Amino acid sequence: MTEIKAVGVVGSGQMGSGIAQLAAVHGLDVWLLDTDPAALSRATKSSTTNIHRLIAKGQLSQAAGNDALGHLRCSSNLEELRMADIVIEAIVESEDVKKTLFLELDRIAKTSAILASNTSSISITRLASATSRPCQVIGMHFMNPPPVMKLVEIVRGADTSDTTFYATKALAERFGKTVICSQDFSGFIVNRILMPMINEAFYALYTGVATKEDIDTGMKLGTNHPMGPLQLADFIGLDVCLSIMKVLQAGLGDNKYAPCPLLVQYVDAGRLGRKRGIGVYDYRAAEQPKKGKPKVKEVAKVAKVEDAKVQDAKEEKKE
Repeated sequence: MTEIKAVGVVGSGQMGSGIAQLAAVHGLDVWLLDTDPAALSRATKSSTTNIHRLIAKGQLSQAAGNDALGHLRCSSNLEELRMADIVIEAIVESEDVKKTLFLELDRIAKTSAILASNTSSISITRLASATSRPCQVIGMHFMNPPPVMKLVEIVRGADTSDTTFYATKALAERFGKTVICSQDFSGFIVNRILMPMINEAFYALYTGVATKEDIDTGMKLGTNHPMGPLQLADFIGLDVCLSIMKVLQAGLGDNKYAPCPLLVQYVDAGRLGRKRGIGVYDYRAAEQPKKGKPKVKEVAKVAKVEDAKVQDAKEEKKE
């Protein structure tokens, strides 16, 4: 089994930049790719800040931190990935977009390279079909945020070889992760269980079972979850949750996975969660510089608007 020494990561969002940071901290040469220079700039700033924070907390020595920053390179040119031993894709959760990328990576990457996808729900077998190396294609699903969360979900496609599997598993373990393995079914393990729970939380809000706060508090204190399902959906991104529910419904052929209309409505309205400043909850006031506590009337006004939107969604359902 060839040791992985150089890693390519495509997509510099929260997942991609986190994976790249993780690889750099563990002594690997890393190329982080994105077509958006602004996104690359944000990713570089975020990784630098995070590594300095690890140094400040004593979790990383100054020398190791400097070494990690020296291992991380950013580029908008896919050709930079020619020497990577593994390329991890962490782009938008769309099968067509991922297949187009895998077709390009298959052309560019050296013949021995592994092509891994960080997809949280899409068939690895179908992604592999876009390449001439299906035995070297695998799912490597990190949890968000990758540097913190201890789990990596590995998914073998129909033709994924043992060599590819063991090399990918060894890499995840080098990162200090616990590995679980899933068959290539829609949603794999984590999201097949998690997303229907989040969707059901939306149905509970949609049908007026309880307020968003009580739904989240119920799950946090009643089942010992670190955050409630609606808060978690905002953290993940409501668009991502919706996309995964659609994959589950189509891939498993069961209408119990149909996305809640309220989830669809929020995404249509651009309320995608923390990354947009508003989702189920409104984060915009919290992100502004604090100039004293908000007035009670202002808080009540926001709450009234939110309740009205939920009520409108209920009326649409009745019609």
